[in-house]
Amino acid sequence: GRVEPRSLQSLATVASALSLQERLRLKEEKKKQAALMKALETPEEKRARRLAKKEAKERKKREKMGWGEEYMGYTNTDNPFGDNNLLGTFIWSKALEKKGISHLDEKDLKERNKRIQEDNRLELQKVKQLRLEREREKAMREQELEMLQREKEAEHFKTWEEQEDNFHLQQAKLRSKIRIRDGRAKPIDLLAKYISAEDDDLAVEMHEPYTFLNGLTVSDMEDLVEDIQVYMELEQGKNVDFWRDMTIITEDEIAKLRKLEASGKGGPGERRDGVNASVSSDVQSVFKGKTYNQLQVLYQGIESKIRAGGPNLDIGYWESLLQQLKAYMARARLRERHQDVLRQKLYKLKQEQGVESEPLFPIIKREPASPSDRLYPEEGIVVQPGPSSEPEAEQDAEAKGEAEGEAVLMEEDLIQQSLDDYDAGKYSPRLLGANELPFDAHVLEAEEDTHRLLLLRQQLQVTGDATESADDIFFRKAKEGMGADEAQFSVEMPLTGKAYLWADKYRPRKPRFFNRVHTGFEWNKYNQTHYDFDNPPPKIVQGYKFNIFYPDLIDKRSTPEYFLEACQDNKDFAILRFHAGPPYEDIAFKIVNREWEYSHRHGFRCQFANGIFQLWFHFKRYRYRR
Repeated sequence: GRVEPRSLQSLATVASALSLQERLRLKEEKKKQAALMKALETPEEKRARRLAKKEAKERKKREKMGWGEEYMGYTNTDNPFGDNNLLGTFIWSKALEKKGISHLDEKDLKERNKRIQEDNRLELQKVKQLRLEREREKAMREQELEMLQREKEAEHFKTWEEQEDNFHLQQAKLRSKIRIRDGRAKPIDLLAKYISAEDDDLAVEMHEPYTFLNGLTVSDMEDLVEDIQVYMELEQGKNVDFWRDMTIITEDEIAKLRKLEASGKGGPGERRDGVNASVSSDVQSVFKGKTYNQLQVLYQGIESKIRAGGPNLDIGYWESLLQQLKAYMARARLRERHQDVLRQKLYKLKQEQGVESEPLFPIIKREPASPSDRLYPEEGIVVQPGPSSEPEAEQDAEAKGEAEGEAVLMEEDLIQQSLDDYDAGKYSPRLLGANELPFDAHVLEAEEDTHRLLLLRQQLQVTGDATESADDIFFRKAKEGMGADEAQFSVEMPLTGKAYLWADKYRPRKPRFFNRVHTGFEWNKYNQTHYDFDNPPPKIVQGYKFNIFYPDLIDKRSTPEYFLEACQDNKDFAILRFHAGPPYEDIAFKIVNREWEYSHRHGFRCQFANGIFQLWFHFKRYRYRR
């Protein structure tokens, strides 16, 4: 099995402790044996032991002086040099006289020589240290040069990669031009020509890009999806919205063709799709002709309906509707982009020719709308016609836009028009007709609504359970993931003498909070020795999780802040203060004063989202390593 590093370290510590005890025991036994031997030896044995000890000492001294093995047996009386002071230290008397220290005795000379040797040793160590330092600096310089070389090579490789991608992109565009010129253009060639025409002031594409999909088979569209992916990779993020919308529309057309094939073979295509054929035409009539903003409102409504759920909700139907709506939104985005490009090019052409023209985005003065045209009165948008392959419909739409462009409001008329629109409301909501309601609206009669309200009141009186309030939702979110080693923490510190500049404008109030303190055991060496799992040590604070509720901030863009301040009466604690802005007062808590762990891998979190400011942190854990 796999052995943890912590277990290996503990085993090594135990082994070293055992070996130390064993050495101490052997040393004590050796001392006892030597004492016993000294007590029992004879005078002759004692004399021989001392001579052997002296001889060993002399031998060690000779080895230190650098004598070889052949000179080890020499003594003052027995040596071939006739030197009676062979084993003594050589004293250079002339040199001592010249230095003026010949009066020193042998002991002082030894001390002086020892100091000189020690100075020489320290000097050698310094020289060695300087050499190692030079070698280390040289290695660091070489490493830096190597890193710089690698960075240059990486930059060169990146430039080469970009040039290669640009070359492949230009080659793909060139192949597209050749195929278009030879009359064998693929759909991706027409789309690439369309998107490149946006940057060319003289090139004008009159048709929307999704009209190039007319008449394609399933295999052609599948090839088109792959070609679009290739262009997205080659262009490296350029025109990514255009290619993504074309991918969504192409995949939707593929799904429609496959559904038609399945229904022609008698397969369960309609039931799998979730929308019956009798309802499909009504759904398309609802989606058709709406702008992107209107479709986005419908998309959000369907998403919220699916998230809300319910026992009688047909999830398959609404999800299928959502998929179809994505394709309609992509078409609407491309259509609005196409119209903007045409309008900008027309404006540039008129400027170049010196023709006086209306503003680029004119404000149309409209007559009071009829009930059929007031589907989205609050947006002030005329519903654009759907995509059509007939040129006559496009010409009619352009003629209508030119006729409407003649009536332009100037900026000085805006205030009067706004006042007229405001007075027309009469502070009352407008009565909606049956044909103006959204397709997913649920209509209730007044009596039915009153009856439902009475039933809800009776249910509340019996069960005492009401719908979750904002505070309940906050506490539920704050309690998510709360474990057994966490407890609620609500020790608030009073902040006295705190004045706010905005107190005369807003009434200061304390924010609601739900804080958690994380406790646990610290199994250090002391606790491992004196405690076990059956008798655990006292718990210590290992971290905090603060959740402060700021739902009604005046300035929604300002992010709450926290400040860690020292506790004056006790250095082991600190004051953690939170500041958000009007209408909330500052709030402070007394916490343990230890160093924080700021790594996200260790659970640190500091974020402000959905009106909740979260500050989660743990304390650093220090481990002793030999």
